[in-house]
Amino acid sequence: MSLAPQNESALAEIFRDAAARAEPLRLVGSGSKHALGRPSTGEALSLSAFSGVTLYEPEELVLTASAATPRAEIEALLDAHGQALAFEPIDFGALFGSGPGTIGGLVATGASGPRRIKAGALRDHLLGFRCVTGHGEIVKSGGRVMKNVTGYDLSKLVAGSFGTLAALTEVTLKVLPKAESEATLLVVGLDEMMSLAALRQASQAPADASGFAMLPAGLRPLSSPKNVAAIRLEGPAISLQSRRDALIALLAPQVGAFETLEADDSRALWRRLRDAEPVAQTPGQIWRVSLAPTDGATLLASLRAAGAAPIAHFYDWAGGLVWLCFEPAEDAHAAVLRPLAQKLDGQATLLRADGEIRARVGVFQSKPSALATLSRRVKESFDPAHILERGRLCAEF
Repeated sequence: MSLAPQNESALAEIFRDAAARAEPLRLVGSGSKHALGRPSTGEALSLSAFSGVTLYEPEELVLTASAATPRAEIEALLDAHGQALAFEPIDFGALFGSGPGTIGGLVATGASGPRRIKAGALRDHLLGFRCVTGHGEIVKSGGRVMKNVTGYDLSKLVAGSFGTLAALTEVTLKVLPKAESEATLLVVGLDEMMSLAALRQASQAPADASGFAMLPAGLRPLSSPKNVAAIRLEGPAISLQSRRDALIALLAPQVGAFETLEADDSRALWRRLRDAEPVAQTPGQIWRVSLAPTDGATLLASLRAAGAAPIAHFYDWAGGLVWLCFEPAEDAHAAVLRPLAQKLDGQATLLRADGEIRARVGVFQSKPSALATLSRRVKESFDPAHILERGRLCAEF
């Protein structure tokens, strides 16, 4: 790899030169997410020199690390102090057969997992960052504490921008204590619609649950002969029993069978749900659809009625996130899925398919005209020459 700047000044110089020549660049940390998004064009630029934890104050719940710091290194450090990234970021390794990646890659892709429904998304935990824009300008935004300020919250822009606005060199994240213990209540034997209704009811109860997923019959990792709705409870061990019993009392009038996964089994289940293993282990094209929790079952019913039933699927976020795996098709079933998702005001994202299909079909659902115009203006303000990850989010030039 010919481009491997060792500091921000060198990175900025490379960007200024590339902008002058209008030559695109591909940003590479560990390369674990190269198959995520549309294939981008340009010469590869390694950010591997930007690695290492630069500040960690467990008592202040704050961590700062250079962008190419391996995710595994950060998680090990946090675990040694009984802390974690509360937004429970997905590890894309199961989907793409790659490693867990870097902390900058997590921020750039906005990766969040099952606990988002309680703890918020990655962008809510990003306190600040340093970056180099497509102009070749070194920018610092935010700081070590969350506070209200006048002006733009740039953290919300760079989180999930896939490197199209700037190359992150350092990120500061809020971290939180790990739960003392956990257990998962399983609601077994309901049909999909009733299972999701039970999850929504539980999500509105004062049980302080942190995960709401539904696995159809036969799907790994549970491989139950019946549908299973899973509700995760975390916190002091002394309170788990009473909160579980309260949920059972709430749901008992409509439910016939309950089971409980204790701490170790519960953690293993949610780790695999976090990484979308129930669909990732099935060969095929994978989509992720976000929509209102009340519409999750409706989407599946509409797909079946249209003759486009997935070969595997499961629900997260009480039905608000639907993972789908389809038999391979030339358009990855976009012609059927996207209109159905749009009709439900949902967003369908193509996560796993051949690069040619991702480029032709598009990975992300088209934005409304006004939002697309705003996105172009933001892109122009950060990267007017379109040198960064050209084509990663949408076709350019």
